[in-house]
Amino acid sequence: MLGWLGLGLLGVGVCLLPASGCIARGAPIPDRQTADDGGVELVEAGTIATSNRETDPPDAAPHSVLVVDPAHGPFPGGQIALVRGTGFGGDVRVWFGDREAAPSEVVAVDDTRVQVEVPPGSAGPVDVRVQNGDDESTRASLPNGYVYDAYVLSPDRGPTSGGTEVTLTGDQTDWGEATEVFIDLVPCSDIEVRSETELGCVTPAGTAGSKAVRVRTDDGTDSDLLDGFTYVDSDNGYRGGLSGDTLDAELTVIALNDFTGSPIPGATVILGDDLATARETGPNGVVQYSGESLGPARSVTVAMTCFQPVTFVDVGVDTVTAYLDPVLSPRCAEAGDPPATGGVATSTATVEGELVWRSSEEFTRQGWTNVPAPASDGDARVAYVFEPADDPDDDFQLPSASSAITPEADGTVGFEFSQDGPPGNRTLYALAGLENRAADPPVFIAYAMGIARGARADPSQTVDEVFIPMNIPLDQALTLRVEGPTPTERGPDRVSLRLAISLTEAGYALLPVSFKSSLLPVNSDLTFVGLPPLTGPLVTSQYVITAAAVTSAAELVPRSALESLAHSSAAGVVDVSGFVQVPVLQNPTLHERWDGRHVSVTWAAGGQAPDVCVVKLQSGDALVTWRVAAPADACEFDLPDLARLDPELALIPGALDVVVSLAHVHDFDYRELRYRHLRSTGWNAYSTDTFTSRYQP
Repeated sequence: MLGWLGLGLLGVGVCLLPASGCIARGAPIPDRQTADDGGVELVEAGTIATSNRETDPPDAAPHSVLVVDPAHGPFPGGQIALVRGTGFGGDVRVWFGDREAAPSEVVAVDDTRVQVEVPPGSAGPVDVRVQNGDDESTRASLPNGYVYDAYVLSPDRGPTSGGTEVTLTGDQTDWGEATEVFIDLVPCSDIEVRSETELGCVTPAGTAGSKAVRVRTDDGTDSDLLDGFTYVDSDNGYRGGLSGDTLDAELTVIALNDFTGSPIPGATVILGDDLATARETGPNGVVQYSGESLGPARSVTVAMTCFQPVTFVDVGVDTVTAYLDPVLSPRCAEAGDPPATGGVATSTATVEGELVWRSSEEFTRQGWTNVPAPASDGDARVAYVFEPADDPDDDFQLPSASSAITPEADGTVGFEFSQDGPPGNRTLYALAGLENRAADPPVFIAYAMGIARGARADPSQTVDEVFIPMNIPLDQALTLRVEGPTPTERGPDRVSLRLAISLTEAGYALLPVSFKSSLLPVNSDLTFVGLPPLTGPLVTSQYVITAAAVTSAAELVPRSALESLAHSSAAGVVDVSGFVQVPVLQNPTLHERWDGRHVSVTWAAGGQAPDVCVVKLQSGDALVTWRVAAPADACEFDLPDLARLDPELALIPGALDVVVSLAHVHDFDYRELRYRHLRSTGWNAYSTDTFTSRYQP
């Protein structure tokens, strides 16, 4: 791919370097040609050339391909494109190069438009060809009508603060040790070249919006990808932890502000519970221990006034990176305002289009053929468009009645919708069925589903003409067999099951039939009815089941949750087992005084063996929380007496909540503990309970 430096990096409409040409956001790099009058005209792939002369456009041929929008995309395919031309039939077929788009992913809108999910291809330009059925006389093509990008980023979206670990996967690339990566012309850090076609790096900080990505190879050649990465306003929370070589005679501890990423000078570091080992971090937030045998393992505590303390038990490596959360209290604002924690405006993008039902008569507006007629006065045919959920454990939420799409909705070949959401490559799914709002609570039974993947929407922009074919029946059933954990005197007493449909990297489709519950022990199989078949548009999807043993209908703790289980077929019975037994706190003693020193956690035999134990000591109504991570086989430990060293470093005397979690993580090595392993999003299975005590140093 040619190098360039246009306003695709900074905006649209002006060229910084005239010699390089000007390209629109999301368009392929244009070729330069000489016009008949000696001027220069730009010919973009997939568009009709224009010049500075006023001429009438030629009459369109009976069968033609005029433009593909967008005209470029990732080489693994999956992007929605709208092909415009003439003479398209209801049985139109589309090829990108020598690869035909799957018939289930082709939506013939009318005789001039066809929506298609782009199939995989090889980097570079390809001809786009269409044909109605097997009639070769209707064949038409657009030379170089679509350009497959040379590489893709995963994930392709991350926070404006930077720090996202991304993988670049290339096609026919030649990346070497000196290869560089830039996002919006700012270099990425921690570049790891894994092969000629794969490398990893960490994104720099940036501003919200879609940004161009540049890869510079060893020989200085630049390859650019417009809209390759999108910055959004969020946190990642997956940094820090344990790393380095086996602990011996040297130990480095780094203290950083979790909100800003900046070093914390003057933080106190203590080894084990020995206050004599206390040292302060320097201006760069680092303190080093050396000159004595420290191994094989030492507990490390990091504390600072107006920050939440953290302890890593039995550290067996030579580097600890601790991210401390600020204490959000007025007493910590003496030097200025309390640290900002959100409240920033987030850019959104709008996708507009129509829900389309195939009809026996080409390009006519028909619909609701796979939704039964209302059976009572309270029933009505409605449809809703949804954004995929980030978590398969989320509950299905019925949208407001004002967002319903009905048979009376406007549309040309279907029924219009408009959906606001995050910028970037959007996937939408729709459900159509019968609804009764007079019931309490309202009832919605879905009978048909549609999906549209890869609709590119930039921040604060609207992309239109996205068509969702409502061609997926909801007629499958999946049966589960559940073996829960052993209840304690406190619980759990029931199991809650949720089912979602994975939409690959886009997230999860939630359905109205997504939830089941049964008291423990579960003596009979549980069945989800009304699921889509994993064929056609969902051939790469899976049923994703999340299971949690909980206490009471409010789903309180004690709680034991399983990792998400993926199943690729509705056939057979899915085994749901392997729960982690719930924790039992031996010390601090329930409802009694605790001096802040000794912690002990046990659990019943059986179930999934935990790998890591996380204890959160919450004081002052959770204003100050001391978080402790330990190997599961060392969940009995002593903490340093921070109050004796400095009361400002310690917990607040008084009521204390102790939140204990036991977690199982696949292929876990405590020596490589990361901050994601301290929260449920980084666990494959876990159990949690909360206990009440009283802290009095």
